[in-house]
Amino acid sequence: MRDARAALTPRSAYARRVTSVPASRTARLTPTVLLCLALVYVLWGSTYFGIKVAIGSLPPMGMLSLRFLAAGALLYAFLRWRGAPRPTAREWRASALVGLLLLGGGTGLVTLAERDASSSVAAMVIAVSPLFASLFARLWGERTSGREWVGIGIGLVGIVLLNVGELRATPLAAGLLILAPLCWTFGSQWSRRLPLPAGLMGSAAEMLTGAVLLGGMSLVMGERWGTPTPASLWALAYLAVFGSLVAYSAYMYLVAHTRPALATSYAYVNPVVAVLLGVGLGGESLTGLGWLALAVILAGVVLVVWPRGGAVGPEA
Repeated sequence: MRDARAALTPRSAYARRVTSVPASRTARLTPTVLLCLALVYVLWGSTYFGIKVAIGSLPPMGMLSLRFLAAGALLYAFLRWRGAPRPTAREWRASALVGLLLLGGGTGLVTLAERDASSSVAAMVIAVSPLFASLFARLWGERTSGREWVGIGIGLVGIVLLNVGELRATPLAAGLLILAPLCWTFGSQWSRRLPLPAGLMGSAAEMLTGAVLLGGMSLVMGERWGTPTPASLWALAYLAVFGSLVAYSAYMYLVAHTRPALATSYAYVNPVVAVLLGVGLGGESLTGLGWLALAVILAGVVLVVWPRGGAVGPEA
């Protein structure tokens, strides 16, 4: 990820308010875009399992606060050492809004839901994110192509197949899992219109402000800290480095440089990774219908990701 730093920094869509589709979002599937997609697909798919392990002995909101504080502080210190300017007061306020929606409302609600729902089910429900992203994008005048809608529909069919007889969660957990992608996708789309710090400094500021907000939520909820298990501590370290420092920065690059359906296509691949981890590490089993569902999900991803004529731009 560090090798791609130079490609991630220039031409950020964060430092300016836009009123039309940015020119950078018409770029082709460059090696940097493909790398960011791979990182988000695999790493975020594994974080659902990591969250489940971490909250086994750590309070949900407090764990997330530590996760993003550690990742944000490391990234901020590295960028300042490389000469990046400090965010202005206006940029800190914008970062706090994005941190509240993405990290508090998105990741936070998923983490709370995983107290009463399995990690694979959480990842499956979050697969509606591309649909929400396309709907929110229309609020700012962007369009989703017919093929993207077909891909989204096929992906959702795969999610339905995957959930047949498998969706087991309390009503509260189910509600949180539906609200989480609404917060995440709205925050993602809005972030491209906010005056955020340029490049990866935007990710660092969002994680730092999000960590403060999550810490406040932990205090308000009266979370109690016990003695964490080694497994929870290792999971927390993995979430901070790979789930936040690497994957979150890659995702924000995709938000700024690709169309909404492509940036959120991770939501279809994450359930695949989550299920495979559950089968391989959690002792879960998958029926023939489940494997069929995974194939259908991947077919939907191909339709969403595959560009028309090699371009990765929104349809006019």
